[in-house]
Amino acid sequence: MFQVLKKAIYIFFGFIFMSIGFLGVILPLLPSIPFLIIASICFFRGSDRLDTWFKGTKLYQKEVEPFLRERALTLRKKIWINIMADSMILLSVFIVDYVWLKILLILIAFYKHYYFIFHIRTIK
Repeated sequence: MFQVLKKAIYIFFGFIFMSIGFLGVILPLLPSIPFLIIASICFFRGSDRLDTWFKGTKLYQKEVEPFLRERALTLRKKIWINIMADSMILLSVFIVDYVWLKILLILIAFYKHYYFIFHIRTIK
């Protein structure tokens, strides 16, 4: 019983993250790749059939598969993801009242840039 409920929850969240990832392809404000990777993980844990279906979609093959295969992004995509993430972090820095939280957000932003520069290859 618990396994069935657990799989149903994974499937539910798989569709939620897939929808957000799809919106990220259409709307320039959302990065699509992280949400589609999370959707893939959810489908993998929730259902073999849905995992196979999702990995066969053009959305997955165009957005996620190249990143997972090569562990690389185009310079344009790297810049876009960083601009969007930095704008959200900057907005949060101005909203929060705690200095320690502002410092933490700034450190997260620096680490994100470090990771994108030194751990994710750039392709043409």
